Amino acid sequence: MTRLRGLAAALLVSGIVGGLPAPAAAAPAWTPADDLEGTCATLQVFDGSTSRGYVRRTSVGYGFTGTAAGAEPFRFEATQLGRYLLRDAAGRPPYQSMLGWVWAGDSYGDRADWTVSAADGRYRLVSTATGQQMGSYLGGLGAGNADSTVALAPANGCATIPDIATGVSGTPAPGVDSHGRLVGWIDAHAHITAAEAFGGSLHCGDAYAPGGAPVALQPCPSHMTLGWGALLEAIIAGTDPIDSAEDGWPTFNDWPQYDTMLHEASYFRSLERAWQSGQRVLNVLLVANRVICGLTLQHTSCDEMDQIRAQATYLRRMQDYVDARSGGPGRGWFRLATTPAEVRRIAAQGKLAVTIGVENSEIFGCREISDVPQCTRAQIDAGLDELAGMGVSGFYPVHKFDNAFGGTRFDGGVTGAAINVGNLISTGHWWQATSCAGPSDNEQPLVSDDLARLLQLGVGLPAGAILPVYPSGKICNVRGLTDLGRYLIEQMMARGMIIHIDHMGVKTASDVLDMAERAGYPGVASVHSWADPSMVNRTLGVGGFVAGYAFSARDDGQGTPTFLDQWRANRSLANGSRITGYGVGTDVNGLGTQAAPRLDAGSSPLTYPFTAINGTQVARQVYGSRTFDLNTDGVAQYGLYADWMADLINQAGPDATPLRRDLLNGAEAYTEMWEQARISGRG
Repeated sequence: MTRLRGLAAALLVSGIVGGLPAPAAAAPAWTPADDLEGTCATLQVFDGSTSRGYVRRTSVGYGFTGTAAGAEPFRFEATQLGRYLLRDAAGRPPYQSMLGWVWAGDSYGDRADWTVSAADGRYRLVSTATGQQMGSYLGGLGAGNADSTVALAPANGCATIPDIATGVSGTPAPGVDSHGRLVGWIDAHAHITAAEAFGGSLHCGDAYAPGGAPVALQPCPSHMTLGWGALLEAIIAGTDPIDSAEDGWPTFNDWPQYDTMLHEASYFRSLERAWQSGQRVLNVLLVANRVICGLTLQHTSCDEMDQIRAQATYLRRMQDYVDARSGGPGRGWFRLATTPAEVRRIAAQGKLAVTIGVENSEIFGCREISDVPQCTRAQIDAGLDELAGMGVSGFYPVHKFDNAFGGTRFDGGVTGAAINVGNLISTGHWWQATSCAGPSDNEQPLVSDDLARLLQLGVGLPAGAILPVYPSGKICNVRGLTDLGRYLIEQMMARGMIIHIDHMGVKTASDVLDMAERAGYPGVASVHSWADPSMVNRTLGVGGFVAGYAFSARDDGQGTPTFLDQWRANRSLANGSRITGYGVGTDVNGLGTQAAPRLDAGSSPLTYPFTAINGTQVARQVYGSRTFDLNTDGVAQYGLYADWMADLINQAGPDATPLRRDLLNGAEAYTEMWEQARISGRG
């Protein structure tokens, strides 16, 4: 009764005062529009509630028409989450001009990038570069006002997005088995962030870019004939600096090739092809080198930690970009994994787990100059904390130069001579070697012939430098693990991090393995055929992980081993029976060549289309107007690792079954090793 009296009183008061005012309309809640990738739509522009008309094409820009029938169709291509490049029916991108109007451009640029948000069925398109909101401007399409909105309606007749198809079809086998074990191969050593390495200008091309393949894979003037990039590649890769056409998208007559080192070979559509063909884990190594950075004419910071930070940001933005091109946050196939549990979860979703490592010579700034370390334990602790924050799973304590932790494993030949010069610049001394029996590092020239060749190519030495002379035959770097190096390894083990021993001289690697054996620590890896076989055997003995450099299946005429021979050799080691899964180390974009075509590819070719290791069907991949074929191109770009994997198993003969088993168990073996390292570290 009381409630009824209250309601009656309220109605009486309402009648006397004429009723309560209507509540104010809630302001629209604008949120990023992440799901417009590939949409074909017309644009109807509103100023508040008033329609200004449908956007139509004019001579240089865009105006309005009152009917949908005369509207221009636009294709949306994601450039990042919530950002888009639009293409009109002719494929031209509308951009915000400096005069206020939106005009039709010729190619993607900052002013053709639009940040798009949505609310209540309407959209706001804001120039990412200028902050101007698309609307009506002096009778045409241009900079509007805060009330300018756009309605989208499905349309036909849109231009296609210039893109690269993977060439893969069919339903893949699951990424995990019924017991949750990963089923698929692992690339344990790749450098897909090389575009941001070495100061950001050594490398031509990107693994991804707003504007897609025409932007990411465009030619670089610095790498054209007699440009500094062409000259530098001639020194490190033996290419021709005179005949360097440099034409990338869309013809790709000049690159990518299997033997070019300074051009992008891991565009994200190629990575996608490898994932669709059975890859389950990609270990991305952030790579840096202060001395190489200093050789480039234009660069950002040459501090190696700055280079690593820039690449970590690049990698996370790449994940966002793949998400954007896949329909929104979390929807992409390229997923960063910072723990073994995340690797398993991602693989169970059928996606590619991307783990993060680091490969550089002066990590944490820990150089040594004339045997004096340039860092402290406190800097090491802070550096390890920073890497943990980046999600790094492991790294190389020693890379190409001697440092405050230990001695490097020498390169050989002209490459070794060049890196020895770098060691002199970094440390103040040449590599120092002694004759040794048993495990050894790579031999060095007795009378410095390779250094003389290097000098002929224009590489200068510091003033007063005297060329070194090394013993003939088997030699070892005199440097082993330092006191700071022992502290670093102890801290890495305590944190459950993976210790990469490749590039350590045999004395340093042996010291590290001594520590791992005493601690019962399995988190040790050799993943691209750069360690002495005795060190590989000891790595297997502690429960570590081994992968082979992705050489050709059979002889390719380059004077390198073959993948099959190395796999068989590792299988025959004393601890070879402990291999439960085997990995691949591509070193893509890592200043190393990829596999050339097999010498017998003409008589025993890989036949297209083929069935991939996971059951999908794979045709040749096409970049613009170029079609790639493993039999003639070798592994010119990362997408051809799908082809390489099939060819590898085809060429294995009676070993095909155990090889296939080892490769399909590779991702699982790596993840299990990482899990055990983390358990051991917590103990």
